[in-house]
Amino acid sequence: MSTLQGPVHEAPGHDVGDDDFVPLRIRVVNFFGVFVPLAGVFAAFILLWGIAFNWVHLLILAVMYAISGFGITIGYHRYFTHKSFATSRFMQALLGVCGSMAVEGPIVQWVATHRRHHQHSDSEHDPHSPHTHGDTVMGALRGAWHAHVGWILEARTFSKGESGVDLNRYAKDLIDDPVTKWVSDRFVWWVALGLVIPTVLGGLLTMSWTGALLGLIWGGLVRVFLVHHVTWSVNSVCHIWGSRPFKSHDHSRNNAIFGVLALGEGWHNNHHAFPASARHGLKWWQLDLSYIVIVLMKKVGLVRDIRVPSAARMEAKLRG
Repeated sequence: MSTLQGPVHEAPGHDVGDDDFVPLRIRVVNFFGVFVPLAGVFAAFILLWGIAFNWVHLLILAVMYAISGFGITIGYHRYFTHKSFATSRFMQALLGVCGSMAVEGPIVQWVATHRRHHQHSDSEHDPHSPHTHGDTVMGALRGAWHAHVGWILEARTFSKGESGVDLNRYAKDLIDDPVTKWVSDRFVWWVALGLVIPTVLGGLLTMSWTGALLGLIWGGLVRVFLVHHVTWSVNSVCHIWGSRPFKSHDHSRNNAIFGVLALGEGWHNNHHAFPASARHGLKWWQLDLSYIVIVLMKKVGLVRDIRVPSAARMEAKLRG
């Protein structure tokens, strides 16, 4: 974010050169992707002041958060990036669509960036480490900003290409997979679907245009804002604050708050110690909702071949 190591494609290091920049049009899209949901949050609270709150829209927010959140944690992360379980073509496509609704980029781009993060975690070639801006207070603050959202908005990237990372180097297996590539190439469709669904639900459940607007704001924009910042907090918070029970080559940490909010992703030191494990909450008390859902999916035949580290392997990687 071993024997359970996912397909992080090892390759020689890449020196950042003068031509390694994200094109302006991509940076503009990223800017709107970051700040339009924030505008939706402001609109939501303004409307709350003048319009009676309807619990229907809170329910829509919760449902859409779960769909897109699990789409990221189970789909983009544990399935597409680390291959921690196997599933059918239909579920592969469905997980990709749900993850795309989180508006964090197409599957191939997201996976390539995350695999690069694992290969170079907390080094100068990590796309979003908080530990590469110096040891001063200002350096720590700049690093935290960079890890959380700054890296998305920066002009400089880590390789040639619009994605900010070499897709063929880090995600060729997904590019060569027809189902994954088809879903990834239609990312904008699924973003639009993730906004249309709560709008339609809000309208139908309240039988009003106001209900539809609030459905769009709460189940669409506010939900995207929340999913974004919870996801980004795994990059920033979970590399700064928390415990480090397992040996790893980086500063990844377990953070209980984001273990809950991020649906299990906050047990980040566990994940970096065992990248391809479908289970991140390795202790009984470490709530991992994503793993619980994966287990339930296995019980009804939707997934198979779930990968988790053995007790002996976990014992061997504990810090002394």
